[in-house]
Amino acid sequence: MGNFKVVVTDYEYKSLEPEQEVLNKIGVTLTKAQCRTEDEVIEVARDADAIINQYAPITNRVIENLEKCKVIARYGVGVNTIDVSSATEKGIVVSNVTDYCIDEVSDHAFALLMSAARKVVQLNAGVKSGVWNFNVGVPIFRLRDRVLGLVGFGQIPQTLATKAQAFGLKVIAYDPFVSSEVADNLNVSLVNLDDLCREADFVSVHAPLNEQTQGLINVQQFEAMKKEAFIINTARGPVIHEQALIDALQVGKIAGAALDVVEDEPIGQDNPLLQMDNVILNPHVAWYSEEAQEELKRKTAQNVVDVLNGYFPKYFVNHSLKKHLNLK
Repeated sequence: MGNFKVVVTDYEYKSLEPEQEVLNKIGVTLTKAQCRTEDEVIEVARDADAIINQYAPITNRVIENLEKCKVIARYGVGVNTIDVSSATEKGIVVSNVTDYCIDEVSDHAFALLMSAARKVVQLNAGVKSGVWNFNVGVPIFRLRDRVLGLVGFGQIPQTLATKAQAFGLKVIAYDPFVSSEVADNLNVSLVNLDDLCREADFVSVHAPLNEQTQGLINVQQFEAMKKEAFIINTARGPVIHEQALIDALQVGKIAGAALDVVEDEPIGQDNPLLQMDNVILNPHVAWYSEEAQEELKRKTAQNVVDVLNGYFPKYFVNHSLKKHLNLK
């Protein structure tokens, strides 16, 4: 046990009390920052024993300048802010939290699906502007027996599948890393991406962002989709090629979109998506509930405590380090 330096590179929370409470177990000096650039991260974290990260860039250059960092713990599931390969080469554990918001994100994805399907946003805007007329939302189709296509089939979309089936939706999924046995147990059919786009009335994106998934949903996929189809994204914005989405919406290739995430966040005020009545936009909030936020903060801090205490953390991204690090 020692007086470790732990740097929080950036955060959107009102307080870091839950993290501090967990970190106090091992004697930590918690340094709070609001870094936006590589240089800012290097300046504050160069001599850190551990880093907690939200959105600040933890690039190869940043990692090369870390003198004694043992763990980089990210708030959240995705680790696209961190150069995991560089961290692995330097023997730094990268951790995340994979299970803190399964219900929140699956609920939010279904809320977006329902809002799009029932035209809730358009009808609300119509009433508030003085138009009391159901035709504002025409056409609306019955939800039962429609097809929900899940791009990615991890814990969140598996939970969403069960919720959607309760409303009578048929569920199909694309995920090359999930076995047919897992899908069969949930009464979900695994299909390839092109077939999913052709068959689905709602395409819900749940894939992590990496080199293989960036721009995964692009012109080819929008060409295949039904004109009545909606696309929903509660994963990461760049999994969808945004210009291809804008083009598809502008010419009516698909019916609409419901997006909790976009390519560049916060969204630029000149983005055409802001002007489209058939697009629902949320500010990357699907993960949030008071309970989920508390859980995330504590589990992220616990990942740091585990490593500084000489253990591999429960939530561990770069598993190849198990062969090389002297951790229990």
